[in-house]
Amino acid sequence: MDELRLNDEFLDFLNASPTPFHAVSTMAGRFREHGFQFLREQENWNLTQGESYYIIREDGALIAFSLGTACTEGFRILGAHSDSPSLQIKPVPDGSVQHFHQLSVEIYGGALLNPWFDRPLSLAGRVCCRTAGNALQTLLLDFKRPLLIIPSLAIHLDREANKSRSIDAQHHLAPIIAQVISETFPDFKAILTEQILKQYPEQTVSGILGFDMFCYDWQPACLVGLNNDFISASRLDNLLSCFVGMRSMIEAKGKGNHMFICNNHEETGSMSSAGALGSFPLATFERLIPDAQSRQISLSRSFLISMDNAHAVHPNYTDKSDPLHAIFLNHGPVIKINANQRYATNSFSKAVFQLLADEADVKTQEFVMRNDMACGSTIGPLIASHLGVRTVDVGAPSLAMHSIREMTGSKDPLLLYRIIQHFLTRKHLPGEEQR
Repeated sequence: MDELRLNDEFLDFLNASPTPFHAVSTMAGRFREHGFQFLREQENWNLTQGESYYIIREDGALIAFSLGTACTEGFRILGAHSDSPSLQIKPVPDGSVQHFHQLSVEIYGGALLNPWFDRPLSLAGRVCCRTAGNALQTLLLDFKRPLLIIPSLAIHLDREANKSRSIDAQHHLAPIIAQVISETFPDFKAILTEQILKQYPEQTVSGILGFDMFCYDWQPACLVGLNNDFISASRLDNLLSCFVGMRSMIEAKGKGNHMFICNNHEETGSMSSAGALGSFPLATFERLIPDAQSRQISLSRSFLISMDNAHAVHPNYTDKSDPLHAIFLNHGPVIKINANQRYATNSFSKAVFQLLADEADVKTQEFVMRNDMACGSTIGPLIASHLGVRTVDVGAPSLAMHSIREMTGSKDPLLLYRIIQHFLTRKHLPGEEQR
């Protein structure tokens, strides 16, 4: 796989996926194009060895799998999550202050808030509508234009802004969507209805019953740096992993038992029907292998690579990284380790991933958080505890994690992809001789 070609595909994927719902829709479309068959959870499954399938949970989760051999032989499993920190529109958002029409927002996940100011923002998400015959229809919306902005307070009005400005999340984050030039202005549902007519002219919508709409950075993903050394984009955490998982599954189709688990709501704790603490992965395995003993044999023979971005050392804040575990962009995927199991990596799973990387001729890095700082977590420990499957947590190195705009190395998607491809296509995994 050529680096330039892969990055072009990746940037297109990022730009097409402003919300978890769009990311899942984009991945589903790619899987469908490459012969994966769509399964519905509410219907019986008639599965055939040698075929590939995908399932969607409407709350932003997807599982894709290929059946290359008997299910009891185990699965090579990939994990990622579809969501990113953002500003989500509240159910009753409209407000008017000093001739400005503003929208009230709620913070989704652990967003870094300062970078959201003074940027052209757009809106995307899903809308649940009442259509003809009192039917319920869910539609994906993307305004795809600069629609909102959150202006900063001028430094003349806050002379200490560069030293101590804090953000009042209730009062300072409401984006401006229009100027009020009359006593009335269109409410948010009217704005959504107008957008539905633009995107879905064939739909007859008589009312909006609910919505999950998010602000996002209107500026597209791009390469930056003198030699295009870096990728600058929104939602690198964790759409980079989603893209690598999707692309690897498509490339390895028909070459073994593979599964890609993409959960939503990782940034808010994973406790939902679409989250890693939900039933989706285990319920899928229960349908693939109804017999409990056979299922347990399969899971004990399986291996999960959980992918979620890792912190690179920041050149302006080098003291925030453990000096013996400095992580660099474009230096290879990161193996994430934590003694308290915030990551699921252990010595054995680390060794498996390291051997795969060595065979793929890709260098790796090892991340451990400083002892005086709290360590984050990811879906790896959650899926590992639910399925009882051997797991390693890895990810591409990045800077500005949870900002509206994050940064990774332009070589990092391909370096991770090469290891994942080898993982899915190697005849036997390292350590299988220990069965």
